[in-house]
Amino acid sequence: MYKISKYIKDYFGAYITPSFGSIKPALKILEEKGYVNSRKTLSDGGKQFCYYTITQSGRENLKEEILKPISENPVQFFANTNIKITCASMLEKTEVADLLFNIKSTAMNHKIQAEKILNDEYTPNTFYGRVMLDNTVKQYKNFIEFIESLEKENGNN
Repeated sequence: MYKISKYIKDYFGAYITPSFGSIKPALKILEEKGYVNSRKTLSDGGKQFCYYTITQSGRENLKEEILKPISENPVQFFANTNIKITCASMLEKTEVADLLFNIKSTAMNHKIQAEKILNDEYTPNTFYGRVMLDNTVKQYKNFIEFIESLEKENGNN
C-alpha cells in the first residue's frame, strides 16, 4: 500500500492524494474485475507483503478511462484533464491528438460560458464574483494555449 500511495503522490499529488483507506478497496475492486493481479509473500521477518501488477485488461481499461469524454462540470474539469494528460504517454499518437482536441473543445466551451456570465448585464455579479469570473476566463485562455502547444508537440513526434 505504501509504495502505491507514494507512486500516486509522486505522479499525481498535485491533482489528487487518495488515503490509504481508499486505495485498498480500490485495489480489491480492480482485482475482482481482472485489472490487477496480487501476489502475497512473506519477508524474512515473517511480515506479509502484497504486490500488485496491472494486467493487459487493466491497461486497456485505463486507456478507455483516459479517452472517456471530458466532464462537462467545470469544477471537475482541471483535475480530470490534468490526470488524463499526465497519463497520455500510454496512448497512441492519434489517440493523444483526439484527447487533446476534446480537452481543448471542452475548455473553449467553459471559457465561452464564463465570458457570457461575465458580460451579461442582467446577471448580478458582486465585485468578487466579477473578479473570479475574469480570472476563470484567463485560466481557460491560458489552458487552451497550453493544450495547443501540446497539440503542436504531439504533431512533431
